[in-house]
Amino acid sequence: MQRNSRITFSICIPAYKSKHLKECIDSILAQTIGDFELIILNDCSPQPVEEVVSQFDDKRIQYHKNDKNVGALHLVQNWNKCLSLASGEFIVIMGDDDLLEPDYLEAFSRLIAAHPSLDVYHCRSKIIDDRGTPWLLTPACPELEDVYDSIWHRLNQYRSNYISDYMYRSGPLRDQGGFYQLPLAWGSDDITAFMATGQKGIAHSPEAVFRYRSHSMSISSTSTNGLEKLDADMGYAAWLKKFLQENPMGETETVIYRHLVENQDRYMHERRVFTITKIMASEAIPNVSKWLRHRRKFQLSTKDVLLAAVKSRKMRKA
Repeated sequence: MQRNSRITFSICIPAYKSKHLKECIDSILAQTIGDFELIILNDCSPQPVEEVVSQFDDKRIQYHKNDKNVGALHLVQNWNKCLSLASGEFIVIMGDDDLLEPDYLEAFSRLIAAHPSLDVYHCRSKIIDDRGTPWLLTPACPELEDVYDSIWHRLNQYRSNYISDYMYRSGPLRDQGGFYQLPLAWGSDDITAFMATGQKGIAHSPEAVFRYRSHSMSISSTSTNGLEKLDADMGYAAWLKKFLQENPMGETETVIYRHLVENQDRYMHERRVFTITKIMASEAIPNVSKWLRHRRKFQLSTKDVLLAAVKSRKMRKA
């Protein structure tokens, strides 16, 4: 496919839910920088996605529709289809109910200008509720960071991030095989960013220019597909083990690298326990018996499951 090199940014929405889609599109079209294309990919939704899109008359909008529904389990396939359709030098994947601040592209443009050799950039986010009211900020990060620091902070749960607070250089992202596929995209944003960071680094903006909508229907908030989330955690662990087989150059990086190598199994075990804790916290009655039945598959003990059940009760009350 011939790509239009004049476009700087491709903003992509794999759309299934229509409730907040108009507000999402409005926030994109309101950018202070107009050098972008907006690609909307309807995942064969039964909701009136096409009707919402048809309300807009803007030449920057491209509308596409899947022949059949990909679904949440294979969500990354939609991200990669968007990547195949994108013409911009940089790409952003949006949730269909999330929002951009008007200066989102402006903030990333400043970050890119300050660090032009990198392939991945990141911003701080505002967490909003279903009504759009902000109630939390994600943690601030250093302006420039290497991949091992990024992994260490993430595995220690010191950070929260979402697919839409990352911006990628499209060519290198395609070269690395696109967005990393895990079930439900559970951890795909992490690994894709780690791969794009590589030995170059990642630049972070302190400006909270992305709004992530946290509500009962988001994948991260629901108890459905719990086993698939643990399958994704196992895939995450397998990727990390392979990635850490290569020793980096540099004294500082070697210290962090050595720590990650020695503690990766513990970190991945803690991630699995945290995942089932969040799942049980979202259930009216925690399904402890299910996790006891499947504990060996996910390298968990009976104690792990019971501890997660106790923590889930505290999480529900918080």
